[in-house]
Amino acid sequence: MRVSTSVMLCSIASSAALGSVQDYSQDIDPVFANSEEWYEAIPEDVRPDRDQPFYHLLAENGEGSYIAYVSQQNLLGDDSGEPVDHPAIAGLFGAYSNGKYMLRPLYCH
Repeated sequence: MRVSTSVMLCSIASSAALGSVQDYSQDIDPVFANSEEWYEAIPEDVRPDRDQPFYHLLAENGEGSYIAYVSQQNLLGDDSGEPVDHPAIAGLFGAYSNGKYMLRPLYCH
């Protein structure tokens, strides 16, 4: 299991492609839309600007899988070419090929 790896489920105003594997970064908010308590819990010197896209991501680290809420400025590419080991992947995506997951037709717009 890789550290801090996730899958981009939606891609709007981002250079990341839908289904691409990302480091640190399901759903997108065009601007910050989480709780004020969550935002204030981030140390001020590393707190991201609210006026940018934020992503709900399927993430994994050395301790397990989780859903992360990440600002666009903190998205990093993952060039390992390895799939993500998250329990929600199989329900949302089909085949994994060339570093990307194919979104199941049920979730395509």
